Amino acid sequence: MAVNDFIRDNKDRFLNELLDLLRIPSVSADPKFKKDVFAAANFVKESLEKAGADTVEICETPGYPIVYGEKIIDPALQTVLVYGHYDVQPADPYELWDSPPFEPVIKKTKIHPEGAIFARGSADDKGQFYMYVKAFEAMMASGDLPCNVKFMIEGEEEVGSDNLEKFVIENKEKLKADVILISDTHMISMQDPSITVGLRGMAYMEVEVTGSNRDLHSGTYGGAVANPINVLCDMIASMKDENDHITIPGFYDKVQELTAAQRERLNEAPFDLNEYQDKLDIEAVHGEKGYTTIERVGIRPTLDVNGIWGGYIGEGAKTVLPSKAHAKISMRLVPDQDWHEISELFENYFKSIAPKSVKVKVRSHHGGAPAVVSDSSIGYKAAEAAMEETFGKRPIPTREGGSIPIVALFQKELGSDPILFGFGLDTDALHSPNEHYGVKNYFIGIETIAAFFRQFRKLTDK
Repeated sequence: MAVNDFIRDNKDRFLNELLDLLRIPSVSADPKFKKDVFAAANFVKESLEKAGADTVEICETPGYPIVYGEKIIDPALQTVLVYGHYDVQPADPYELWDSPPFEPVIKKTKIHPEGAIFARGSADDKGQFYMYVKAFEAMMASGDLPCNVKFMIEGEEEVGSDNLEKFVIENKEKLKADVILISDTHMISMQDPSITVGLRGMAYMEVEVTGSNRDLHSGTYGGAVANPINVLCDMIASMKDENDHITIPGFYDKVQELTAAQRERLNEAPFDLNEYQDKLDIEAVHGEKGYTTIERVGIRPTLDVNGIWGGYIGEGAKTVLPSKAHAKISMRLVPDQDWHEISELFENYFKSIAPKSVKVKVRSHHGGAPAVVSDSSIGYKAAEAAMEETFGKRPIPTREGGSIPIVALFQKELGSDPILFGFGLDTDALHSPNEHYGVKNYFIGIETIAAFFRQFRKLTDK
């Protein structure tokens, strides 16, 4: 068909354009990359204009802008809203990358024999949202755009999407659509395609423990004055019991428990424990007692330390008893946990377990609600049919452990279940050194998105 012919004829250009986007270090968390984040927004704007959008604008926010674009071919037709984000995670630690994180290279791997793009943001989310831009271009160039399309590509997803909610609430009419597509998740594998129907929420905290009013000599004061690092480690360790059950009072009060039948269906997804351990180079898995690995990352809440620091970490030795210790702690949440409530429970409990020898501060960075989406909607059925068309196999509905807070926002404010249409793999090293995205994934994603538009028009016309 003409659309796929256009994609095939322009593969090199489609790939090179993505590589150009990946060269922009649009790290939203670090102010030193501010100009680069704005440069990425302009790149997206220009790409949408070249692809054929009639209206494209950079919508300013108190933080980084949201790029909005649309192509309305007929107001009476169905409308598809595409969401994505052009900001990326920090690349630190740079020394653990095999190649510079913002100088993309394509290398063959065991999982990606056709090659994978190694660069920060390749899978999360530049490579995935850019598939929509190219699918849109291919449909426009082939005269085969069957539905209206709107794009909302933001620049603050990796720092909590602080300004997105206000934008969505104030622009409900502009964003009105029959279905929302998001590609910021992954599939089980290229052999077993899947569509995510559940995501965990998150509450992200930072804690500070202070002992003395200055760093002290560990010989003179060690054993007589509290060491904040030791205290912090003890406090964190006490937040889980021997079964990896979180000890914060009230933490599980609103956790939605699945039935035995639902758990059985969830565990029908293809999963090889030995292969999973081999990929991670671990001898055993770890987690809450009584649940499988699939369940632990899909339907159970967690508490994890994402970073911990304090004292002397330079070369050689320094016998110091530090004044302060810090940690960043995230909690992944499941329906029906509320991240505001969980953040408050965490703060109250953390302060309550601190010994009198130290002072503590707790800060809530950001959070988001968990979400479950329907696998019986017309949008889901269209995505299912599109994947079956391009992969030759019906996709499996799965629940994913990651968090995309805007899913619940879209459900509430726009009244629609987003379709979590991810094409990455769980081995793509998201948020880690050597993040990568398969070249084949990129192109089959473009083809599948175009197929979705055809299938969605077909199903809604019935």
